[in-house]
Order: sequence, then structure tokens, then C-alpha cells
Amino acid sequence: MLATLGKTAARALGQRMRSGKSSVLITPGPEIKRTFAAPKADLLDAFVAHMGGDPRAYRGSVPPHFFPHWALPVAAETLRDVPYPMLRVLNAGCRMQMRAPIPRDQPLQVRAHLANVDDDGQRAVLTQRIVTGTTAVPDALITDVFAYVPLSAADDRRGNNGSNGHSAAKREKARVANGAHEISFFHLGADEGLAFAKLTGDFNPIHWLPAYARAAGFRSVILHGFGTLARCYEAMNRGLFAGDVRKLKSLDVKFTRALVLPHDVGVYVRDREVFVGDGIDGPAYLSGHFDSGDER
Repeated sequence: MLATLGKTAARALGQRMRSGKSSVLITPGPEIKRTFAAPKADLLDAFVAHMGGDPRAYRGSVPPHFFPHWALPVAAETLRDVPYPMLRVLNAGCRMQMRAPIPRDQPLQVRAHLANVDDDGQRAVLTQRIVTGTTAVPDALITDVFAYVPLSAADDRRGNNGSNGHSAAKREKARVANGAHEISFFHLGADEGLAFAKLTGDFNPIHWLPAYARAAGFRSVILHGFGTLARCYEAMNRGLFAGDVRKLKSLDVKFTRALVLPHDVGVYVRDREVFVGDGIDGPAYLSGHFDSGDER
């Protein structure tokens, strides 16, 4: 992950030295394949515990929401030839499909490609597909990651944590829906971004250096979108599925606004909708839909 951050920064600086767009981008792009050593058991357990889960529930399997640790370095390679300003790429959300448990203590086989580009001249939304598995279970986890790139100053809405949806079409700020009920509430300290970085390797300074975050236009550091996702994932395991970590089959979320730290937030559910926000009808930092494969 650290090497990926360095390479991405180097490519972004290189872009500033060149002018003009490259040739038309063709999708789907080429598939990139990588094999990684199995994540260390103590790291997986520490991650789950920090996110409010029970490490014992993942005995024999890798928590799916830990995917940024191995997936993002491969996903970054799918963006090597894109003509967009890399320093402006923001995390819009993701869609996770949990098809089978990822076996623990086995090398991870990861495949990724740039699946789609939606460019209307004002912004571009890049969809990257990452498939994670092992030799025995090659398609255990399918993840679509949505990256948002503002192409005009008028569309650089940083207060949305990079997006107001996968299509970035809605201007209205997301809110926790009326009729939702709270399943979890927790305090996120000022150092939560640094803690998440230590667990995943994502040391983007906007999440742990206050001066850098303020220079980027925020009041203070903001939590990683995937950090919000991980908290939400474990809250759902506890609050909806009685700790059964294999119940959740799909989760499709948007990161709808920046979650400035420190902060107290709750996780709210209405039918198959899920939100992370300040309260009923309050600002939502994450909104999405989920499926457990059965009716609740």
C-alpha cells in the first residue's frame, strides 16, 4: 500500500508536467493479476476488534471488508493510463458481493480491471472491478470500487468526501432516512484516521495530518471512506445478524460527505437500506443497500 501511494503521487506529478489528454480510453481495460501472501492472523484480528467486531467470528476466514489492504494496490495499476488528474481522484463508494468465505492462511489471488468510465465533461466516474479469492475459491469476493474525478472547479464538491453518488448526479446532500432505526452508535476519536492507516497501510495524509486536511479544505482530518464502511459492516453483523459474519451477501454504499474527526455517529437501517450519520433525518456520511440472501 505504501509503495502504491508513492507511485500514484509520482504519476500525478508526472501528469502536471504534461499537457493535453491522451487518446480515447477503451473499457473494459486489461486485467491485472497479482498474488499476495495470506494476511497475518494477528493483523486481521486487530482490524476486526478495532471495528467493533469479534475476531473469533472470522476463524478460518478473512474479513471481506479488509479488502482495501490488498485490493487498492492492484486497482491503482488499472488507472496507470487514464488521462484524468490523479491528485483529484476521490473515493465515491463501492459494491461488495460476498460469494464465499475467503479462506485464511492461503495466498490471495487478486484480479482487477477498469470496468467503466462515465465522463460528462464536468466529472468522471471510474469503476474498477476487483475479484479476490484463492486457488480453491477463485471468486470469493467481487468488489466494484467507484472513483470520482471532478473535471471543473464548479464540480469539485469536497464536502461530499469525493462524491454524491456513483453517478455523481444528485446535488442534494444525503440524510439518514425517516423511519430508520439505530443499530449502533460509537465515538470516533481525532486519531481514528491514523489508527485505520496503521491497520490497512492507507497513509493518505488527509486522514491523519490536520494541517494537510485543512489545506485540502476540511476543518480537520477526515475518516477514510473504507473506515466508515468497516464500522458499518461490523455494526450490521452485530445488530442485524446476531454475530453471524456469513449472513451479509452484498453491500452497495456511497460515501456521501466527509466525516470530520472527532465525531459521534450511528448506524441506521430501514428495510434494506443502511446509513451512517448523525441521527434520524440528520446528515449521512454513508448510505447504501444490502442483501442477506433471506427475508428479515
